[in-house]
This record gives sequence, C-alpha cells and structure tokens, in this order.
Amino acid sequence: MELKIASYNVQHFSEFYSNRVDYPLFAKTIRGLGADIVGLNETYGENSKFGALPQAEYIAKELGFYWYFAEAIYLPWGGKYGNSVLSRFPLKNQRTVVIPDPEERKYDGYYETRCVLCCTAETEAGDIDIAVTHFGLNPDEHENAVGTIVPLIREKRFVLMGDFNVRPKNPVLAPIRERLTDTAAFLGENRLSFPADKPDRKIDYLFVSQDIATLHADIPPFVVSDHRPYTATVRF
Repeated sequence: MELKIASYNVQHFSEFYSNRVDYPLFAKTIRGLGADIVGLNETYGENSKFGALPQAEYIAKELGFYWYFAEAIYLPWGGKYGNSVLSRFPLKNQRTVVIPDPEERKYDGYYETRCVLCCTAETEAGDIDIAVTHFGLNPDEHENAVGTIVPLIREKRFVLMGDFNVRPKNPVLAPIRERLTDTAAFLGENRLSFPADKPDRKIDYLFVSQDIATLHADIPPFVVSDHRPYTATVRF
C-alpha cells in the first residue's frame, strides 16, 4: 500500500503575513498536499481563544478526516496547546506522552513543556503507528525528547514526524537515526523548511521504520504558516 504522510508546523493556523487565524486557508493548503496522515505542531485544543473546538477538529471537518489532539501545556492566554494529527483512516490507541522538563535549566533560552502524540491508524493494509512531536529549543530539552521517543519507536510500520528544532547534522538525533530511516534522503532541491518565505534551515522531519520504503519526499514552497509543509510518499 502507498501512503502519503505530511508534517506541518501550522503556528496555530495563523497566516504568515497577516498573523490571523485562517481555517479555510489551511484546510485548502492541507487538502492540496494530498496526504493521508498529517502531523501538526503548534495547535490549540478545545475552548481556546481561537474557538470552542480543538483547532484540528475545524480542519478535520473540512477534510472529512479523523483527528486527535495531544496537550503538552496549558497557556493562560490561549488554552490547551500541543500537537495534533489528521487522518483519512480511523484512529485508535490515542495517547499523549509528556516529555519531561530538564531537572535543571542549563541554558538561557525559553523553556516549554513538550509532548509526543501517539496513535495507530487503521489503514486498508493494516495498522500503522504514528508519533508526532515538537522538540524544545534548548539542547537539554532535545536530549529529553530523544530519550522519551526512543522507547516509543516500533520496528515495523512506524512513522515519527514533527518540528524537532534541530538541524540534520545534530548528533542528538543519532539514536533515532539508528532505528529509523530519514525520508529526507529522497528530497530534491527543496530541502529547507524554515522560515517559510526564505528558508535557510531544515528542522522538520519525517522518519519511518526500516520496513517502510520511501518513494518520494518534498518540501513544497508554500508560504502559509511560518514553516513549509514536508511530505513523503511511502509504501508498506
């Protein structure tokens, strides 16, 4: 079975230039990706300042998809905040795994509690496990994120995606690379994902278990969020 997956940091569905939440624009953009499963970063849950429903539900209703929201933190000015997934297939085994905060903050940067969204998509060819995450900004947060994710990795039919806030050569990713295949090897010339208007780095990732073959990968030059979406077509 061929499957198209996508990872997209949507910055709570705010349009890049106006900074206004625009659900129809993002629904159109995500529909245009043609993806079967989409991992989303920086989304709000229910009863946030952006509406009564979880943000992912607004998009899912437009696409006719299933969805799940995983709360990482509660922001007093916004509400529940974290990662989401959209899926053409029914979902099960949904759970949220919180990434522990560093016991001692070693850096001067901004710290924020993060999480891993875990679920299973029931495809026509069988189940596939999905993990969506968003790393923090500091090296000690990166280490905790990798330490949390590695035990969650499955040897078969597993996808890990998200905004990792680290560049590809960062050694912190080594334990993940030892276990999973980076679909970036199949990217063409468009290898950068952030910032969307003039990207100068790749910090978004799509990893798959080694039993999954990558057929194609792309980072379309869309300037909708502050990140560009990242897609991969795979076969299992």
